[in-house]
Amino acid sequence: MYQKLVDMHVHTDNSPDGHHSAMFICEKAELMGVRALAFTDHCEVDVYLKENYDRMVRQSFFEISKAQSAFRGKVLVLRGIELAQGHYDKHLSQNILSAYDYDVVIGSVHALRHMTDFCHLDGYTEENVREYTLKYLRELYNMAKWGNFDIMAHMTYPFRYFYQKAGIDIRLSDYSEQVDEILEMLVKNDKALEVNTAGLRMEVGRLSPEIDTVRRFKQLGGKYITFGSDAHFAEDITAGIDEAYGAMLEAGFKEFTVFQKRTPILMPIE
Repeated sequence: MYQKLVDMHVHTDNSPDGHHSAMFICEKAELMGVRALAFTDHCEVDVYLKENYDRMVRQSFFEISKAQSAFRGKVLVLRGIELAQGHYDKHLSQNILSAYDYDVVIGSVHALRHMTDFCHLDGYTEENVREYTLKYLRELYNMAKWGNFDIMAHMTYPFRYFYQKAGIDIRLSDYSEQVDEILEMLVKNDKALEVNTAGLRMEVGRLSPEIDTVRRFKQLGGKYITFGSDAHFAEDITAGIDEAYGAMLEAGFKEFTVFQKRTPILMPIE
């Protein structure tokens, strides 16, 4: 059991699929001995006004700030956001990030351009899954090149739904050229890679990304690695942390990263 319980990817009920308030989650975190918690509610840039993310982002920041004040000295509460598809509208993304004083910005891709979230798509086949994967990896590269975020989240995000909905098992090792391009851009821009454990709680049953990609990130010069449970329920905060820290150590990382005021802070894995 690792000692430093720090979770950089947690959702409150200000995410459309979140279930508990920031205050309730912090109460759970204090009882568990969690040292630090980053609330990173969803902001889908491509549907920002259409799906009322402007209101949700504002409410999220307000409630996280209240929890930060209430739990000062008990749990380090970090104010964050999961900015999805941020590079699709760079001007809007900059306006969002300029409006709030975030500790950490998670970058992710949940949907291809002019399409819905992978979790809502159906009709996956071997043929279209390969096409989706190539397009998805290209968008991860484009986002990494854009670089207005701190952590790249759940690098294999759509793979969980390819498996869950169609039993199609995709591995990043089959796309090593594209993966290297993404990782090299993260290294060039001094960005962190997240080890996300949501897949351990889903049918796919794997870390995102798996250890071979984490190891490759280290080989290419990656400095910053983070842990994120991607919890949408209070009971899931820090879930899978032992597996994540174990993978980091096996890949060659001796420290994980916490972001505060968008500045990386390295902490030993103990």
